[in-house]
Amino acid sequence: MNDKISDKDKTAWETFISSKEKLPNKDLIKNKSKQRFLSRSIDLHGYTLDQANKAIEKFIVKAFSEKIKKLIVVTGKGLHSNNNKDPYVSKDLSILKYSVPEFICNNQNLMNMIDNIQDAKIEDGGTGAFYIFLKKNYGK
Repeated sequence: MNDKISDKDKTAWETFISSKEKLPNKDLIKNKSKQRFLSRSIDLHGYTLDQANKAIEKFIVKAFSEKIKKLIVVTGKGLHSNNNKDPYVSKDLSILKYSVPEFICNNQNLMNMIDNIQDAKIEDGGTGAFYIFLKKNYGK
């Protein structure tokens, strides 16, 4: 390897040092890109259907106003639900896993803020959770 620096490289280095141009801080750029995709989560274990619906509505509205993009909603799988013992109650529609997404989809105000609803990955709760991706909020 040659330890000598060419005149061209010396000139380029001196030009760079004397200029006021600054290199961008790549650490800050990475952090800013992560901030654009903020997420929040809510765990509805132990909530009644009415409590869960009120909580999720408030949660979505607040997240949308804070320009949050991704929400993780943990409802549980309904395995410990007391509704399984009541023959007069639908086993599926009384369990939060099914009822909360149905409530959201039937609420036009919430759906105006929502871009997409998807099943959660296993690390975020799997079949006992789902994602809500919010639309971009152009408000202040």
